[in-house]
Amino acid sequence: MAKHFGRNQRMGDLLQRELAAILQREAKDPRLDMITISEVVVSSDMSYAKIYVTIFSKDEVKIAENIKVLNGMSGFLRSLLSKRVKARIIPQLKFIYDNTIIEGNRLAKLIDDATVDLPPESLDKDELS
Repeated sequence: MAKHFGRNQRMGDLLQRELAAILQREAKDPRLDMITISEVVVSSDMSYAKIYVTIFSKDEVKIAENIKVLNGMSGFLRSLLSKRVKARIIPQLKFIYDNTIIEGNRLAKLIDDATVDLPPESLDKDELS
């Protein structure tokens, strides 16, 4: 069965591509670390967009500062988007930290630590019959 892509999801995908390009090429703020946009969720009335970002830093203070900077420059980013995207309404942007990669790595480490390499049991051929 074909997956239905609604207008909100198409707008989210478009905003994700454009914001990634803007952050990479035009936003030259030295306070920003390397940022990846994971997902953009647009509200049903297209007036708000939640932008989930992954920040490659282990320092929680630095991550919080990056989110604060991104939310502070959301008006600037929105104005750049209005020049690039042909839409009647450009949503207000809210940046949210996405920690799924860090949580995934933490769970993978827990699983690896839980598995113990046991030596293979030696079975007699008589037991197999």
